[in-house]
Amino acid sequence: MENETTPRRAFMKKSLAFSAALTLGSTFLQTLSAEAATDYVIGSPMAANEKEFRMGVIGPAELSLATSQIAVDKATDKNTKEFAGFELGEALAVTGVLKDLETPVPAMDAKAKATLAKIKSTPAGPEFDKAYIKAQLENHEFLRDLAQSYISKGKLAGAAENQGRHLATLSLAVFKEHVAITSRILKELGA
Repeated sequence: MENETTPRRAFMKKSLAFSAALTLGSTFLQTLSAEAATDYVIGSPMAANEKEFRMGVIGPAELSLATSQIAVDKATDKNTKEFAGFELGEALAVTGVLKDLETPVPAMDAKAKATLAKIKSTPAGPEFDKAYIKAQLENHEFLRDLAQSYISKGKLAGAAENQGRHLATLSLAVFKEHVAITSRILKELGA
């Protein structure tokens, strides 16, 4: 009887070891694939840790706040006006949370300044609505990609990283939703 269980045990040990090696190898390859997909895309927003994620969000959130403050008054399309109101509330909340976390607010880059100038200078009407929604679409695509980049890095150690991942996970759902909504509104506006 001892001879019967020993080969069986040896077979089970080898099978379990082989299975563990395959799982580990698969996980390693998936990690490499995810990193390759996010790290080597030219122009793709990236965040390797929670601080980089917060720093990547605050600038676009500030731009969204500034443009939405204008849009709640200037938008003429019903859906654009409604989106601007929701977006203003969201931007106030996001910038407030990020500032509470002592996230420094960077100066606006040239692209953000140009977007804000265009929103300010475009008169109320269909062209304004298109310009505002297009800017929001681009902003939310950036934010979506930034959140996906951070989340794809895998779990990092520390309470701040856990909170950052939670924030990014919750934010990603909203960013995706806003990309879909602004895309739909742009189509309705004929843009």
